[in-house]
Amino acid sequence: MKQKTSNGDHRKSDYRRPSRGGSGSRATSVRRAALVLGTVLTVAALILPGGCSSYKPPSFKLNLEGRDPATVKPAQREAVEEMLTELFGTPDDPRVPPGTDLDLSLVQRAAGPIGRNITGTERGLFRKHCAVCHGISGDGAGPIAEMLNPYPRDFRNGVFKFTSVSGGAKPLRSDLLRTLKRGLPGTGMPSFSPLSPEDLDALVEYVRYLSIRGETELFLLRTVVDENEPLPLQRRFVLEEGVRPVDAMWRLAEEQPEKYVVVPQRPKLSPEMLDQAITRGKALYQEPRAQCTKCHGPEGRGDGSETELFDDWNKAKKGVTDEQTRRLIKWFSLPLQPLRPRNFHDGLFHGGGRPEDIYLRIYIGIPGTPMPAAGAAPGTPGVFTSDEMWDLTFYVLSLSRRGTSAEEGAAIPAKPSPNPPGSP
Repeated sequence: MKQKTSNGDHRKSDYRRPSRGGSGSRATSVRRAALVLGTVLTVAALILPGGCSSYKPPSFKLNLEGRDPATVKPAQREAVEEMLTELFGTPDDPRVPPGTDLDLSLVQRAAGPIGRNITGTERGLFRKHCAVCHGISGDGAGPIAEMLNPYPRDFRNGVFKFTSVSGGAKPLRSDLLRTLKRGLPGTGMPSFSPLSPEDLDALVEYVRYLSIRGETELFLLRTVVDENEPLPLQRRFVLEEGVRPVDAMWRLAEEQPEKYVVVPQRPKLSPEMLDQAITRGKALYQEPRAQCTKCHGPEGRGDGSETELFDDWNKAKKGVTDEQTRRLIKWFSLPLQPLRPRNFHDGLFHGGGRPEDIYLRIYIGIPGTPMPAAGAAPGTPGVFTSDEMWDLTFYVLSLSRRGTSAEEGAAIPAKPSPNPPGSP
């Protein structure tokens, strides 16, 4: 049962914790206070490695999301952890597998406890700026993750929502840098634009490192646990079959931008031509081939017929019945969190609100979510032409209170909303 708040959002379901009786509000207050206190203590442990006791270096948490830990034999766990440490090191002392497209000096700058190295260069950037949300392991389950909607990104499966690449290619460094500099409006991800270019480059590289390590970890778990690969693991086998194919996918768009990178070319339109584009976009939005209304609703208010939506990080937690869901979620770090389609009238877009940003979301889709790609990709013709996607872009922006013209970025007069802000 979902409970509606005053502004129309849905709180998390009660799959997580059954009531223990007594005053509901008092029990909720106690739980919240305990969560906040635990978060404060955990954050302090993350950023204050010194203190009264000796410093204990952190370790990467084994990715058992969705697995019963009892199904992983101690020897299998040890083999996977040892191979990952041999190839990628630890959070304090990272390594880069040979032949990968990772810059070790940048990774080292972002890794480790907060402080400076012997040359005076700041270290621990990821722990200082990112781990409180994304976790030491990059699992998206940091100390405050449960308080956020949507949850912070789990980097370990190599899926990123807001990129400029098609065909399933990994994001460019510039895509990750753009997210760091601009943040993700409407989420817990802030802008880190005040950081120096060197610090930003180090954080981008560390995210890539965590992702390549995470995908290698998933390969090892499939190989050792699911396929029962004989132990001990052979380093050469892991490099050739696990690390290098993952690394090759990260090189794809960087090395073949003409094939995978989408560069929006915003058309120059007069006010009259813009009105015509919006009219065409409105008609396209309603077409069955677009499937826009299924999630976003007939007027773009996020109230379509598809009411149960989940991204790739949550849908594995959802069972056919509530009881099955309760059994599934105990093998995950975070509770089940449904996905809410964007209400265009809010004028808030996670991936950015420029025409180019909206065009990319339509062209590429949002990987890891039900939002499909409408543009062409290698081996795929695409649902819409480029002109049609620009028409849709201008229509979506015309619905929002931050509508932008095609030519000079001037505001399109927003149509008054029949529902005031905060209404359902």
